[in-house]
Amino acid sequence: MTDRLRLVTWNINSLRLRMALLGRVVEETRADVVCLQETKVDDANFPMEAVRALGFEHVLYRGDKGYNGVAILSKRPIEPAGHRFWGGVEDARHISARLADGMVVHNFYVPAGGDIPDPALNVKFAHKLRFLDDLTAWGATVAGDTTPRVMVGDLNIAPLETDVWSHKQLLKVVSHTPVEVEKLARVQAAGAWTDVVRQVISPDIKLYSWWSYRARDWAAADRGRRLDHIWTDGGLAPRVRGASVLKDARGWTQPSDHAPVMVDIDPA
Repeated sequence: MTDRLRLVTWNINSLRLRMALLGRVVEETRADVVCLQETKVDDANFPMEAVRALGFEHVLYRGDKGYNGVAILSKRPIEPAGHRFWGGVEDARHISARLADGMVVHNFYVPAGGDIPDPALNVKFAHKLRFLDDLTAWGATVAGDTTPRVMVGDLNIAPLETDVWSHKQLLKVVSHTPVEVEKLARVQAAGAWTDVVRQVISPDIKLYSWWSYRARDWAAADRGRRLDHIWTDGGLAPRVRGASVLKDARGWTQPSDHAPVMVDIDPA
């Protein structure tokens, strides 16, 4: 029987800059699989040697020079399960891997969407909405698949009122606007996804994974948002036994503005 799988997702905000912090995350979580977003490194310069030194012999990555970028690091054997372009833009925002037990992990970095929540005035927001529409269409094609599947990443949307520090004040702020929340709900419904972090941690509890660099004292203000998510198919959801956000990582030296999110999944 395969041991329990510990999976971590983290927007690292530059892999090469925060390699030491990745090592600390790996040491503290003892993760089997780590999905990274915003690696900000092109494929030719991916730090494979340093990643393997952390115990990850199986690595998949897709990068853009200086921005975007996704990677899946695994201590267990994996094989490529494909990638796609979303929202009409050919960039490195998706990669997927298949584990030996057949489980497929999809790692996403959804566009942030800029500052103005109006697609007519903001091309970045328009791209984000198209990206979500594509995810909805794709979800409908995988919803009936019996393959165990996981969808993780920086989805750049905080859907619940308890996923933001102030629901009322953020209704017109990109990441918590009604149109984004509605479209993310459509993505989830189309793919028959279960938000397993909120399955473990009650939706009544305030929970964040991102705190702005702009805050003078982020911990004291605690004005966070839950932008980073782990979803599974309905059949896999009952096997999820734990979930947490490594909030302390936000306070480390030269941190990412995101904290790692972790789940444990029992074997079949």
